[in-house]
Amino acid sequence: MDSSTITTTVVDFDEITRYEEGLQAFLDGSMDADRFMAFRLQHGIYGQRQPGLHMVRIKLPGGEVTPAQLGAIADIVERYSQHDKAEITTRQDIQLHFVPIADTGKVMRALGEAGLTTREACGNTVRNITKCHLAGICPREHVDVTPFVRAALHRFLRNPLTQAMPRKFKFSFSGCEQDCTQGIINDLGIIATRREGKPGFKILAGGGLGHKPRHAIVLEEFIGEKELLPTIEAVLAMHNRYSDRKRRAKSRLKFLVERFGEEGFLERYREELSRTRAAFEGEATPHGDWSTPDESKPVPPINLRGVTEQKQAGRFILPISVPLGELGIDQLRGIARHAGELGIRELRCSQEQNLLIPHLTADTLDEMRERLATLELGEPKPGDNVVSCPGTSTCRLGITASKGAAPKLNGGAADLRLRVSGCHNGCAQPETGDIGIYGEGKRILGRLVPHYQIYFGGDGRDGGALGIKGPTIPAMLIGTAVRRMQQTFQRERLDGESFFTWSRRNGPEFFADLLSDLKEITPHDLDFLARDHGESEQFKVEQFGGGECAGADQGVVAANFAEAAHERNYRIAFVMQRKYEEATECAEQILRLVGNSLLFLIDQPQSDELEKIVARLKEGSAQTQALAEELRQLIDELQTLKAGPFDQDRFDQLAHQLDDWMWKVGDLCQQLDPQLDLTPTLPTRMGTK
Repeated sequence: MDSSTITTTVVDFDEITRYEEGLQAFLDGSMDADRFMAFRLQHGIYGQRQPGLHMVRIKLPGGEVTPAQLGAIADIVERYSQHDKAEITTRQDIQLHFVPIADTGKVMRALGEAGLTTREACGNTVRNITKCHLAGICPREHVDVTPFVRAALHRFLRNPLTQAMPRKFKFSFSGCEQDCTQGIINDLGIIATRREGKPGFKILAGGGLGHKPRHAIVLEEFIGEKELLPTIEAVLAMHNRYSDRKRRAKSRLKFLVERFGEEGFLERYREELSRTRAAFEGEATPHGDWSTPDESKPVPPINLRGVTEQKQAGRFILPISVPLGELGIDQLRGIARHAGELGIRELRCSQEQNLLIPHLTADTLDEMRERLATLELGEPKPGDNVVSCPGTSTCRLGITASKGAAPKLNGGAADLRLRVSGCHNGCAQPETGDIGIYGEGKRILGRLVPHYQIYFGGDGRDGGALGIKGPTIPAMLIGTAVRRMQQTFQRERLDGESFFTWSRRNGPEFFADLLSDLKEITPHDLDFLARDHGESEQFKVEQFGGGECAGADQGVVAANFAEAAHERNYRIAFVMQRKYEEATECAEQILRLVGNSLLFLIDQPQSDELEKIVARLKEGSAQTQALAEELRQLIDELQTLKAGPFDQDRFDQLAHQLDDWMWKVGDLCQQLDPQLDLTPTLPTRMGTK
């Protein structure tokens, strides 16, 4: 199956129509800004610093894109963006900036017609699933992880469990122990391996960057293919159940490891896993084409820096250097046209914001090189491995002009990996670079001065670690700092020593001494230092009402209905397996979640006790009283079934009644708050398909 098939199946045009209706409601003033923010983020539309303009994030599973899709993106940029470039991200997406909000529905529809989706590229969802850029073509891999990426994508995209999570969730797939996708920095890292000749996966969990970087822990040393989806779902369910919904800064999965401790985290994971294993019984298991790695071949680098031979004889991979991940309209169209004419069926976005062209023959390789040169594109060169987030060019959270600083930096002859972020959230993954920096503001002698916090010797692969935290340097001196570190490394490294090893041999005090003079600021320096790269005005940190990475609070109601829909799926699975006790527990949990949603909207205290939920609903309007009476009947029927013997026909009838009650409560909730959209999490109405 080629990448066009993978992406086409993720498009839902009915969903795009609903987005267009919601957009019109916002433009008409009938949907407020906060509610619309949550709505558009679910559909991959992210606010910018510039009023009225938005970023559209295209979700590319595993970074795969076809030439025709690149051509479609070029057309969309030309027609709808007030900027002439598209941007490849560190999570293998493509982003379009400066899109007027009124045009975002048209952009989504045009992308859908090209087989591309923006669904859940932002918000409290499962973000784009990253995979090794050499999946299926690496001579050292155990398996092409693409079938597993595809299975996870279709299981968790639009899944009720993932629609209103406490915070975003990121996971990655690697085809061998080298772990090119850097599982240690992901909420979930999945690494193909073997144990005693049997194929399977090592699972990491709880990694992350941002304001408190954390190395992932080992969740499972080894699981088989059959266990993969239940394991992923168990971690997602755990995140949904336990992560902090009130404190956004503490809501990522990594904070559950901190809160429970490693053993406590694993204990709760095992509890969830016992449930998901049962729910997945009888489900189809994704399978891969496992092989024995060719250890006679060199290990490909995490950052592909030149033409590399594939495991398929006579085929080659050509990396294209894309400075700061930005491709202009003519470049997008040119790549699409030349690739199509040469019979190339897929391209890949890498985590280094570059493009890769696989499956080239020797002849098409030379031809493609020549054609790329006419577009002012070519292979990576030593020193150009510089990754940057948008920073203050567009991002509402940006503090420094990372897009202004990054072009002035170079990895030098040693080809060091540089990672430049405009704030501590670290979208450029600074803790994983040889040298990584993120922006912050510091008040010096009464004036605000842009600075970069430096990290040294990061490497997210197997055997690597998060970078060592170093000093903070004024932004205008960061080029001097980087050059000094490069020169010192070149001069003092041992034979063949990597920057990772060298930096750890020296330690943080060495770097503090090396750069100490750059931290000394006199009043004479201030006029120069109190401005940012590419800016003529004095530096200031602008406030835009907070960032949108997690979106507005999705609310108790949306989260409860999403979890209730998840419990409903489990209820159905347990009944099919004749696990009636578990199915009954699911039904009770649905009643709690949905009942508490209504209590929340009528300003009544919520409860875990069904009897109290009934009593409090009876204190409300005639509508809530009627729903309370139906709830009373459902509870009584459940109690009768639990007393046994279990009657499946009776339970099936009860399940239909419960679904109908859930619909009625959902309708009332949406009447009480017209800006709620619970449609994706409600069951099919009785009597309809």
